[in-house]
Amino acid sequence: MPLTLAKLPYEQDPEAIELSRKRLGIRVEKHTPLALQRHLYRPRCPPVLRGAFTVRRASSPQSAMDHDERIKALFPHVHHKPIVEIAFHDGEKPMSIGRPLRLGVLFSGGPAPGGHNVLAGLHDFLASRNISSSLVGFLGGPSGLIEGKYKEITEETLFRYRNQGGFHLLGSGRTKIETPEQLDAAFTTCERLQLDGLVIVGGDDSNTNACVLAEYIAARGGTTCVVGVPKTIDGDLRNAYIEASFGFDSACKLYAEIVSNLALDAVSAQKVYHICRLMGRSASHITLEVALQTHPNLAIISEEVAAHKQTLGMIVDTIADLVCERAALAKNYGVIILPEGLVEFMPDIKSLIQELNEVLAQAPARNGVAAGDAPQNPSEEADEANALGDPDASLVVIRRIAQRLSKESAELLSSLPSAFAVQLCMDRDPHGNVQVSKIESERLVAEMVERELEKRKQEGTYRGKFSAVTHFLGYEGRCGLPSNFDCNYCYVLGLVAGGLVENGCNGYIARATGLTQAPELWHVGGVPLTAMMTIERRKGRDIPVISKSVVDMAGPIFQNFKRERHSWALSDDYRIVGPMQFYGDGADCLTISMQIGD
Repeated sequence: MPLTLAKLPYEQDPEAIELSRKRLGIRVEKHTPLALQRHLYRPRCPPVLRGAFTVRRASSPQSAMDHDERIKALFPHVHHKPIVEIAFHDGEKPMSIGRPLRLGVLFSGGPAPGGHNVLAGLHDFLASRNISSSLVGFLGGPSGLIEGKYKEITEETLFRYRNQGGFHLLGSGRTKIETPEQLDAAFTTCERLQLDGLVIVGGDDSNTNACVLAEYIAARGGTTCVVGVPKTIDGDLRNAYIEASFGFDSACKLYAEIVSNLALDAVSAQKVYHICRLMGRSASHITLEVALQTHPNLAIISEEVAAHKQTLGMIVDTIADLVCERAALAKNYGVIILPEGLVEFMPDIKSLIQELNEVLAQAPARNGVAAGDAPQNPSEEADEANALGDPDASLVVIRRIAQRLSKESAELLSSLPSAFAVQLCMDRDPHGNVQVSKIESERLVAEMVERELEKRKQEGTYRGKFSAVTHFLGYEGRCGLPSNFDCNYCYVLGLVAGGLVENGCNGYIARATGLTQAPELWHVGGVPLTAMMTIERRKGRDIPVISKSVVDMAGPIFQNFKRERHSWALSDDYRIVGPMQFYGDGADCLTISMQIGD
């Protein structure tokens, strides 16, 4: 269906807006005044994206971050390309405006605030260039591309999703397009729909997958250009080329508001410690940003834990020491925050998990033994005890598993609260591995700190009271209303992705730089995906990946935190954050990380 270039909703008068609501079937009573106002927000963008422009070379061909020759061998058709920038048309070349395009787009991975504005940017780019262009969205993420499930995206379907949170217009998924059958199916869909371009909105793994697909299509002689868009609330898709992934700004502001509220609750009631686990399995960017915004009494950074080889016992002692020092000041309350992936950075827990994965994967010896008489392996025993729901039977199995571990790991497993020992041994993924992401590390440290403080009380070194309330701040941050920054950034990324496709840039990721300035001053263009790649060993084999960005302990953001955190420990210097602002002086404030990092 051709796109229309009628006036956009936010350019119409109030009566026309009300008629538009009725025409689109929007029930006013199901929308708050704020949500309705956000529909009408007009994202800001560089002026170059609103008129005729040219995409020009801005660098020499780019090598990979590491292992360049191996990356070149894997991606011969899309490697060693230059960075490109979008600039005002200089008159030297014919204007590209006017060519009708057919684009596809999909969301990959977890949701992040602002995703729908990527769709809005793509749609508006196409509508402004040629009304015969069209945009299709694949349903359910990469699986929609493989299975050919899609819907046409028009202004009528898109209007109610502008500046709104979630990915629910299309849905998302975590399917990887990597097998020959999946790649062939994706290629077939692109050919059948005659797509000039495919835009994949995702994080580091999704954009690695986009590069694999771009190479496959080019090798098959296809004409579909694959372009990535950087998305992840964790903030770990950030490097020399990409200043920020969208969603991080909104998520951090939402988490910071909650932590700030809990801090004021702690100092008001003066009887509990709020221990909060925040999103961020592979990196602690969210925890670091929320700490800078809220000033908790303690913020644990996974990268620092790994660098200093801090064990679980050392973390417990650090928290217990803080509680004792505050108790001496008659402060039996406080706020502690930690990242989701903390346990994977503790060397002793990491070793324990590795040993458990090996032990639980062992098959029972059946040679010369009747099938019915063969001894169960630890995994089978754990499954049986888990199915029976018998705590005593579970503990018996755990003791048997401990006998197969090293002395250090066995002692650690025995020291854990029983609920966590059971979880480590019995809650496994389909591959038989411990499901680390499900470990409630905030509860683990709370219980072990309570046990340590009881021990100190018996020794006469602690006389306070300790009561912990645990929280996991995770899904709450993925689909909230996007901040002004994310509304603008995502819209710009959508416009840029469209421009890259129009100019035949296959295997690129859309980017904007100068993000600490006003959106009108951002520089926009694209970077070849292979420029961000290296080779990593995962699951026993070397594969090309876009490396995750972790907290740089020598960088200005962590160093700023390091200077300030000691003053937060014993004081009640909690920072009142309040709700995210969309209008007024605070509406366009950036994250502290971005301000310091710049």
